[in-house]
Amino acid sequence: MTQTDRTKLARQFIEAIPFSRALAMTLDEIGEGRAVISMPYDAKLVGDPRTGVIHGGAVSALMDTCGGAAVMSHPDAPISTATIDLRIDYMRAATPGHRIRTEANCYHVTRAVAFVRATAWDEDADRPVAAATGAFTFQRAKEGAKQ
Repeated sequence: MTQTDRTKLARQFIEAIPFSRALAMTLDEIGEGRAVISMPYDAKLVGDPRTGVIHGGAVSALMDTCGGAAVMSHPDAPISTATIDLRIDYMRAATPGHRIRTEANCYHVTRAVAFVRATAWDEDADRPVAAATGAFTFQRAKEGAKQ
């Protein structure tokens, strides 16, 4: 499987998730174990009506999806992935009205587990909104199998 095929598979993976579509996630960049996904501010996702701050669960979903996309685009050719563990450290509230952008990097893979680091930023990019580390199980394409 070529990198172009992996990129196409990762894009299809994200676009097939109804929850990603509901959050209006956009795949901005992908390739070689790295992904960048963003989502717009939406009042329907506010966790605190008093402040207008996006709910942490929406940020978590963005970071999880971006981590999975990074795994799917890794050169070791996974054909599917699922989150095993995701730890998120929230550093500050996202600025109301701002788009949130997450970058994830798949930095190590074993036989069946991929490890990812991700950071979420809003348009006030002087400091991150959140940072995450995760472990994802994945299935590789079988040797000699047709894709």
